[in-house]
Amino acid sequence: MQWEKLLSARRLGSEKIPDGIAETRSEFQRDYDRIIFSSAFRRLQNKTQVFPLPGSVFVHNRLTHSLEVASIGRSLANKLFMQLPKLELGIDKEYFLGIDYLVATACLAHDLGNPPFGHSGEAAISRYFTHGAGSAFQGKVDEMSWTDLIHFEGNANAFRLLSHQFNGRREGGMAMTYAVLASIVKYPYGSDSFTKGKYGLFCSEKEVFSSIANELGLIKKSDAPLIYARHPLVYLVEAADDIAYQVMDVEDAHRLNILSTAETEDIYLSFFEDEIFIQKKDQIYQQVTDVNERISFLRASLINYLTDLAILVFIENYQKIMNGNFSNSLVSCFKGKASDAMKKCKEISFEKIYNHRSVIEIELAGYNVLGGLLNEFLGALLEPTSHYARKVMALIPVQYKPHSNDLSSQVRGVLDYISGMTDVYALKLFQDIKGIRF
Repeated sequence: MQWEKLLSARRLGSEKIPDGIAETRSEFQRDYDRIIFSSAFRRLQNKTQVFPLPGSVFVHNRLTHSLEVASIGRSLANKLFMQLPKLELGIDKEYFLGIDYLVATACLAHDLGNPPFGHSGEAAISRYFTHGAGSAFQGKVDEMSWTDLIHFEGNANAFRLLSHQFNGRREGGMAMTYAVLASIVKYPYGSDSFTKGKYGLFCSEKEVFSSIANELGLIKKSDAPLIYARHPLVYLVEAADDIAYQVMDVEDAHRLNILSTAETEDIYLSFFEDEIFIQKKDQIYQQVTDVNERISFLRASLINYLTDLAILVFIENYQKIMNGNFSNSLVSCFKGKASDAMKKCKEISFEKIYNHRSVIEIELAGYNVLGGLLNEFLGALLEPTSHYARKVMALIPVQYKPHSNDLSSQVRGVLDYISGMTDVYALKLFQDIKGIRF
């Protein structure tokens, strides 16, 4: 793969290709602003990250998480930029000046497709079709659409949200640059070739992604099923996300008293091998006595340390990445104490954080609320002539009405509507329809 193609600023829905380095860089800045000011991004403030939406103690939601991932992604891109001379690419270094905005934009957008109630929302949608009333759609929608439905994937939904021309909207969806669109696709293949429940493209967007991939020169690894190698900058976006949620979930758990201060300090300090940092920590602690500020210092130091390690892994595996032969995440390739600490951190997270009662309660609520909404709206598709069904379908905004009348497109339109809801809106609509509140 060649950077001259990979950093293309052509926009989806437009044939115009900006000329010159400065204009290319400004195009990625426009992408960043376009995401920041979008309604889809604003809705992330009322979508669960891990813990329920905050009460007296503020913890992360999808919006704050995405902003922090973007900050880490920008740092990773800048550190890669500083390492470019070591790679001897034979390309003017200034050509890469825009990758900080490019990576940060992809980071901002990486969770746009997640439905309400965290990852349990994805599971709730899938379960509706595998074990709920949605099983009635099997055989009534096309085979590829059915595979997408029973394995609903937020990653694929993010690409659809950015690229699909919703009713009444412009061609190309949000008209993002090809480079940004490719950089959010962690799994550049469809549900017909996914592993471990992860894929990056619904069948409805595979053709669009294929045209983008060919324009950027992404390596095609298989024709049937269609599989591409990742855009190299995907590895930075993925690393930013991995670092953010692993480190920040621990800080949230400390804020909520799920982890003690001693436990939190032990987790963070277990990553460091350098005794000089321990000495620096002791000096900071002499000045700073506030417990939360001490934890914030450790968290910030750890993020900086992990981004340095991630870039080292990227540089070490540069040729494999550019040849499409690198199959790991950057974080999974950490060595020594950092590797052991990351594994231990994940174990503690699953034991004490992701299985905490408050987390389980919001997941169960998500199953019931989303299951109820899917029953109402998709049930209406199965008996469209009934008076009740017409009333229910009238609630769907016009932008989610499909361009065609085939059942697969109609089901997809309902999922576009429901998956875009915030936790609060989904709960309110569920209560309103069920008559729980007036």
